[in-house]
Amino acid sequence: MGERIYETSKRLGPISHEQLSRALARFELGDLLKVEPVPFGLFGQNLFVTSSIGEFVFRGAPHGPTQFPTERFFTRLLHERTSVPVPWPYQIDDSCDFFPWSYVIMPRMPGLQVTDRKVRRELSGADLNSIARAMAHNLVAMQQITMPYCARYDPEANIVRAVPVQDHAEWPFNSGYGEVRQPPSHRELVTARVRRILERSRLASDRTTATDVEWAQGLIERAQPALAVPFVPCFTMEDYKEGNVVVSRTADGWRVSGAFDFMGCYFGDGETDLSRITAEYFDQKPELAREFLATYLQLRAPRSGFRERFSLYMLLDRLIIWEYVQRHEAEVASKMGTLREWTERYVQIADKLGLDG
Repeated sequence: MGERIYETSKRLGPISHEQLSRALARFELGDLLKVEPVPFGLFGQNLFVTSSIGEFVFRGAPHGPTQFPTERFFTRLLHERTSVPVPWPYQIDDSCDFFPWSYVIMPRMPGLQVTDRKVRRELSGADLNSIARAMAHNLVAMQQITMPYCARYDPEANIVRAVPVQDHAEWPFNSGYGEVRQPPSHRELVTARVRRILERSRLASDRTTATDVEWAQGLIERAQPALAVPFVPCFTMEDYKEGNVVVSRTADGWRVSGAFDFMGCYFGDGETDLSRITAEYFDQKPELAREFLATYLQLRAPRSGFRERFSLYMLLDRLIIWEYVQRHEAEVASKMGTLREWTERYVQIADKLGLDG
């Protein structure tokens, strides 16, 4: 009988039973029993692996040398300092003994992936509203971790620290972090990052027009006083959405039973993490966006200038996606129109829902 080979994702490629068995043995995680593809996620880095002692996630082919150390740092931080359920221990093998790249093995979190269409079809409207509220509660729990200033994780030093404005604006394309004499202001960091992604978007395609840039600059300028309103920097995930959690039904309703994918985390204004999930909910059903945002704002009262910041943070979030699509998915990009045509409906969500702030 020939060696058993698993056809995984384009990114991971074919992987043998022997390779995965050795990976489990390295961390004393039992004998390999079953391997399942993970049908979610953009990049195809994960496999579900069942061994004789439990269920795990195998994660490989990182986006450069900093991805897994960054994810491990923030997973551990959430595990140790909050009640948020995360996959710990997050174990990295960077020896390249079994694979041409480093890999991670972590516990598989229990619960439902509600972005699975089969799962979602079984959920009622009341279920979906309850899950949206649970997402707000979970986000607030994550944001209990704070810092005295805005900061990013420096993998080389294995610490969270203030970084130069230019390095923050270039992330994730920066080649490390320089030194700063004093932490830059949040206003400087956000403004520089929005403008830098606008520049990259213009280089990526002609769909980011001069008129689009002028419109975006108007949002930046209108938000400047609101960006200066003081706050305590907190854990910010940047990719907070239903696709990066699993949920479970309890006697008290739905709750988040696992959160993961922490590559983009930093310390900043927690309001920025409202953007991605709100945009997704708004596309599905505006009521879900309202349930999520209203619950969050009841738990964390908005600072003055909320609507102006919300519009700019939403622009930033949409720009991250927009620029990626312009570079990598030309066919999709061709159907999106111009930057303003695609983005404007999202930056107006707080107004459309009539939220205070």
